[in-house]
Amino acid sequence: MSNRTYDVLKWVAQIALPAVGTLYFALSSIWGLPMGEEVVGTITAVDAFLGALLGISTAQYEKKKV
Repeated sequence: MSNRTYDVLKWVAQIALPAVGTLYFALSSIWGLPMGEEVVGTITAVDAFLGALLGISTAQYEKKKV
């Protein structure tokens, strides 16, 4: 994985997905948007999976550096 790809995916995992999940959860409560818990649960699951992949990638990178 290139550094650029890693940086973009890291930003998505750390900033974008949590922000989108929080926004949808808040708006679903205020405006009655459908399936708030399901949408936020899905976003959280995708974010956790992405975080795990990035953690593995970082570990492999660090292992090669040594």
